[in-house]
Amino acid sequence: QAHMVESGGGLVQAGDSLRLSCTASDVPFSQYHMGWFSQAPGKERAFVAGIARAGENTHYADSVKERFTVSADYAANTLYLEMTNLKPEDSAVYYCAARDGYWGTNAKWYGYWGRGTQVTVSS
Repeated sequence: QAHMVESGGGLVQAGDSLRLSCTASDVPFSQYHMGWFSQAPGKERAFVAGIARAGENTHYADSVKERFTVSADYAANTLYLEMTNLKPEDSAVYYCAARDGYWGTNAKWYGYWGRGTQVTVSS
């Protein structure tokens, strides 16, 4: 069982920024495709942003383009999600995930998950 841990969530106001982090001691991020997903109450887990293996490319959901930035520090085995200009509709639990094989945005393809960090944006 991989141990991935997210941190950095919190309660903020609309327009504020947050930086989420994800670390793991037993999943070498440089060897996996890494993704951030969000899940709001009553909704399915949805792709937010991701970085292909070893930082080849970054990908974003349309709703977060120009506002969120995904990055990785492979030496520290840490994945980040810089979130700016946050909106109430961004409120959700945010998860980091890792997968092998081909790049993809379907949550079902990801085999390693953290337990999530809550982001709440008030209007």
